[in-house]
Amino acid sequence: MQLRKKTASHDADAPGPTPNVTFEASKGGTGVRVNAFRIGFMGGIGVLVALLAGALIGQLSTVLVYIGVALFIALGLDPLVTFLERYIPRWSAILAVVVTVLLAFGGVVFAVVPILINQATNLVQNFPDIVQDLSQQDWVQNLSKQLNGSFDVDHSLQQLQKFVEDPGNLLSLGGGILAVGTGILSGLTGALIVLILMLYFLASMRSMKSMMYRFVPASRRQNYIDVSEEVTSSVGRYVVGQITQAGINGVLSLVFLLIIGAPLPVLLATFAFMGSLIPLVGTLGAAIVISLLCFFASPATALAAAIYYLVYMQVESYVISPRIMSRAVQVPGALVVIAAVAGATIGGVLGALVAVPVAASVIIIVQKVIYPRQEQA
Repeated sequence: MQLRKKTASHDADAPGPTPNVTFEASKGGTGVRVNAFRIGFMGGIGVLVALLAGALIGQLSTVLVYIGVALFIALGLDPLVTFLERYIPRWSAILAVVVTVLLAFGGVVFAVVPILINQATNLVQNFPDIVQDLSQQDWVQNLSKQLNGSFDVDHSLQQLQKFVEDPGNLLSLGGGILAVGTGILSGLTGALIVLILMLYFLASMRSMKSMMYRFVPASRRQNYIDVSEEVTSSVGRYVVGQITQAGINGVLSLVFLLIIGAPLPVLLATFAFMGSLIPLVGTLGAAIVISLLCFFASPATALAAAIYYLVYMQVESYVISPRIMSRAVQVPGALVVIAAVAGATIGGVLGALVAVPVAASVIIIVQKVIYPRQEQA
């Protein structure tokens, strides 16, 4: 193929505008005219549109996380609605499931929150006594002697006590009173938005699916429907299974922490439950924090907590999770870590919660669409 540069006919000596340059690619007597300016201009417009879309997605990241959380909660509740729909109308099934979930959540909140507030208040009020008792324990004194004065443990504990006793320092960790208030208001607003979106998604799940299916050509629609139904059902089972595992971890943690005499057992068990909602990463992080906080009781308590969570994570990985997640997609551990870190970077804790079900959806699409196409090629 040869390229011949063509210009408009102009008198070499006559002044005039710069000729429009095009290129003709010819082969066998046929030619294709290519306008270099037009290609460059359209390419620049495409880059600007991509940058604008990226900026908009970045600005709407919080809203997108809310939508994702609401959608995954709706997918998790949809199997219950489908089961009840065999006996009552769909709107009644949706109302019954939502009311039951809200009542259960409200009951847990009213049962746990007062205890959490009471324990947090006692922690702040009794913190000087806790520090004093800790500094007088034998292992602290022995540690101080072994350090030979290079590190004053008593002085460090006194500084920690002064820091905690000053409310201004605690507020500064959260960015000040205004930031704390804004965070609480933002959390309540986000919860309300997620609840409203969840109700909408749950009520219009079928119509939304039907609308999406019509965008697919009829020749490929059935395959698309099969894959979409498997994705939604697997993600729903995954969400329900993860909440179940988190509940098991929370209950067992509460029982064990009460047995070993850990400080603030209800608060720590709630923290274990919240951490387990993010598989692997959240469970490990909650176990480390709980074990460190148990040092306020004694090193033996902290060691017992660390051993318990080490054993529990093995039992969860090889016994609990396979039984609960047997019908849901299994997400590899490395992908869980990557998805959780990426989701937390984008949308904080909610982003980490949504990221793992998204990864599960991608795995299903790869297994049901990409792999079969590669086998047929």
